[in-house]
Amino acid sequence: MKEDLFAELAESVREGGSILRGEKPASRSFHLDPLDIRNIRESYHLTQDAFAALLGISVRTLQQWEQGRRVPEGPAMVLLRVAAKHPDALLDVVREQPSLKVITRQQ
Repeated sequence: MKEDLFAELAESVREGGSILRGEKPASRSFHLDPLDIRNIRESYHLTQDAFAALLGISVRTLQQWEQGRRVPEGPAMVLLRVAAKHPDALLDVVREQPSLKVITRQQ
């Protein structure tokens, strides 16, 4: 590795350490608006049991999210955003799985 590239990499690592320790602010950050998971579920006209089954999660997890005790992360957050913005797409995918007896969207 060339010395200038190594020096740039080493500086980047030092800067990352400073950010993690709170000594320096990050140059950018990403914040997603919190989801109202209960409203998303209610828009599907589903019980907690049915919505949890639709998402492939436990009812307890859904309850924790709805009560604000936990926050969905990663793929769960993406799936909830899809559920909120594109409900028909989510239902189309789920209807293709015969093991899930779901659920048509009531209007």
